[in-house]
Amino acid sequence: MKILSRQQIYKADKETTRIQQISSLELMERAATRAFEWIHQRLQGSPVPIYLLCGIGNNGGDGLVIARHLAEHGYHIEVFIVDYHPKRSPDFLENLQALKQRKVWPTTLESGQALPAMDPQGILVDAIFGIGLSRVPDPWMKSVIDQINSSGLFVLAIDLPSGMPADFSDFDPAQNGLSMVHAQHTLTFGAPKLTFFLPETGSAVGQWTVLDIGLAREYTDAVQTEFSGYGAGLIRSLYRPRQKFTHKGSFGHLWVVGGSYGTMGALQLAARGGLRSGAGKVTAWTPQCGVDILQGNLPEVMVRTGKGKKQLTDFPQAGKFTLVAGMGLGTAKVTADAFVPWLKQWKQPVVLDADALNILSQNPEGFNSVPAGSILTPHPGEFARMVGNWTSDADKLEKARNFVKQYSCILVLKGAHTLVLDQHHGFFNTSGNPGMATAGSGDVLAGMIGGLLAQGYEPVQAALAGVYLHGLSADIGVQKLGYEALTAGDIISGIGPAFVSLFQTAESGPPQEEAAKEE
Repeated sequence: MKILSRQQIYKADKETTRIQQISSLELMERAATRAFEWIHQRLQGSPVPIYLLCGIGNNGGDGLVIARHLAEHGYHIEVFIVDYHPKRSPDFLENLQALKQRKVWPTTLESGQALPAMDPQGILVDAIFGIGLSRVPDPWMKSVIDQINSSGLFVLAIDLPSGMPADFSDFDPAQNGLSMVHAQHTLTFGAPKLTFFLPETGSAVGQWTVLDIGLAREYTDAVQTEFSGYGAGLIRSLYRPRQKFTHKGSFGHLWVVGGSYGTMGALQLAARGGLRSGAGKVTAWTPQCGVDILQGNLPEVMVRTGKGKKQLTDFPQAGKFTLVAGMGLGTAKVTADAFVPWLKQWKQPVVLDADALNILSQNPEGFNSVPAGSILTPHPGEFARMVGNWTSDADKLEKARNFVKQYSCILVLKGAHTLVLDQHHGFFNTSGNPGMATAGSGDVLAGMIGGLLAQGYEPVQAALAGVYLHGLSADIGVQKLGYEALTAGDIISGIGPAFVSLFQTAESGPPQEEAAKEE
């Protein structure tokens, strides 16, 4: 699921009209008809009033096409032209004439006018601004947007909510501010927009659906994008089938390193995440206070201790195992003084989470000791300690790009759409839900990524699969528990069903030895 930039969307439209030998008006008709079909399929002729607010550009033209189809199917509609600029696009004017020929007469809202009264049980279709918006709306349009947001109506945005940038090529919200329609659902054309995935803007999108409008595959398949969204299809393609004559040694030895007095739970969660994601063996390196806790609660996990009683003061020698470090580690000076030099021993990629990142943030030169290809999994607060505060999501992405280039690592930037970023590409995850905002969730993720890395997945593959399956496990959990009751332990319980669900449409389940031979 490629995320096209604003300029790439324009190029896709242009190439589609050239290759398919259609006009821009015909492409608009096709796109807006897809939106109408989506609406009609759900409303099935419902008498609910539908209010369409149309701008005077191509997004407004889309709205007029939708209005024409709704009128032809007997829906109760009112159409308003939001007259924010004297210039009209040619395709808008063509569709305005076509709508009037159906005896539908739009009402024009001129500068300074307020929205008319609308039935709060109705639906408001937002087709004011599209991707062509290159600046923040003027004061009157901000007022209109505020009125939409306070209307109480169900808001359906066409292509993207009005006022939202498609990307940051024209204006950065940190410098210009944001005034956006907040939609309950967005129907977007051809490809999702970058701003759908970011916290600063994504909350305005609501649920969203990508409508296939037949963009030329000759262009969309070949174009190189900076970001993509991904889901089950990619993870199925990465899956490594297990062959019959394998043993635990075939699937790697994972060491989870961390824990301190009072925070042993974090290490347990990471160890369980590693086991459930398929690591052949798991060993926990812990201070001496953690031995009884881990041995009593995790019989499958081997335990080794450092010299410290309540916190780690030394670390295991580098060996032929996969390392995940940081969960519950603490940032005491004695721990930090031992951790940074120890990291220099490692030559193969490691997974660093939580206090491992906090220690390195306090000793920034230590990031130079992180092996190339390592996976760092910060939540927003930890990432801010790593790179400093950001002024906007655009600034955050720029800091992330610079970080991975400087340290040749993979960042897993946790959030509603967790971003897996390496030096070449960024992947936004599409699984997960708000129930994951619970203590220990990140510890489970670190263990899962480590368990996949131990099995021989490439670092970026382990990060992608771990993030998606972690979110999918939570999605399975909330079906029974709801958002509020979900715990990190429940996410662990969902890991097995998450693996199974990847192949639940296949008659024989996950591919086994024969599939492996075919590869």
